Amino acid sequence: QLQLVNSGGGLVQPGGSLRLSCAASGAALDHYAVGWFRQAPGKEREGISCISTDVSSGFYADSVKGRFTISRDIAKNTVYLQMHRLKPEDTAVYYCAAEWTPRCALGTDDYGSWGQGTQVTVSS
Repeated sequence: QLQLVNSGGGLVQPGGSLRLSCAASGAALDHYAVGWFRQAPGKEREGISCISTDVSSGFYADSVKGRFTISRDIAKNTVYLQMHRLKPEDTAVYYCAAEWTPRCALGTDDYGSWGQGTQVTVSS
């Protein structure tokens, strides 16, 4: 049974950086498509990035393209989301999710396993 643990959130000033982690146990995460999602207060959860099993590069929503980078560390069974040039509108709870499928997507219904979320707050 795949389990995901999110970490790496925190308080950061606008323009700063954070790296979020999605650590897996119970299965090899490189066999799963992985997505990153976020949910701000009063808003729906949105998909912002994902990575398929057979590619080294990721896909990104327009809101984060050019600032965020998704990557895998197979040895650590972990997927990361490196976030640069953070903005106040990036404030949200960030979740990773995984699905036993080769191709990733940005819909919440595309994933069956979810991490617990980690809070990111961008504020001066």
